[in-house]
Amino acid sequence: MSKKRQIVNYACKLGVVKAKDIQAKGIHRQHLKRLEDQGILIRSARGVYTFANANITKNHTLAEAATRIPNGVVCLLSALSFYELTTQTPFEVWLAIPQKSRSPKDDLLPLRIVYMSGKSLEEGIEEHQVEGIPVRVYSLPKTVADCFKFRNKIGLDVAIEALQECWKEKRCSIDDLWHYAKICRVHNVMRPYLESLG
Repeated sequence: MSKKRQIVNYACKLGVVKAKDIQAKGIHRQHLKRLEDQGILIRSARGVYTFANANITKNHTLAEAATRIPNGVVCLLSALSFYELTTQTPFEVWLAIPQKSRSPKDDLLPLRIVYMSGKSLEEGIEEHQVEGIPVRVYSLPKTVADCFKFRNKIGLDVAIEALQECWKEKRCSIDDLWHYAKICRVHNVMRPYLESLG
């Protein structure tokens, strides 16, 4: 099987291909460039290519971000959009990364980086498959607590709407919300809103 055919098969299966994965299979990167020039692959970020005929979903940018920044966790507005809990569709992918990490530089993929540490970073992570790529996303109750924690970045109205919607749709329990409110150290901020739900 030709190198080109191997890459195309790999791209068909996964949708998103990393140059370093191709190199690990013993295939030179210039084959990716040739496939891009032929319109078979689309360069979607540095070292990341998408199969031109891939079944692209509305969460495609999350798959690209997970491929590009594997230690990142989808959070805030991107997580709300993933859970279909907001009418807003963020043009950037909101990602949480460890406090001491360097901010990833990417010309093609618009990212909004949020720094977290400790339990706030590590708790409430779920893994979802998006176009065959494992994508780490904070759970819904953790996302709601994060919205209150980062209310200065996204707006208190967005945080309150997320809380009310997830409660109305019975997608979170008060116990789960309270658990993450304490982890994110926003239990005093969230308390009146949680009490109003009861």
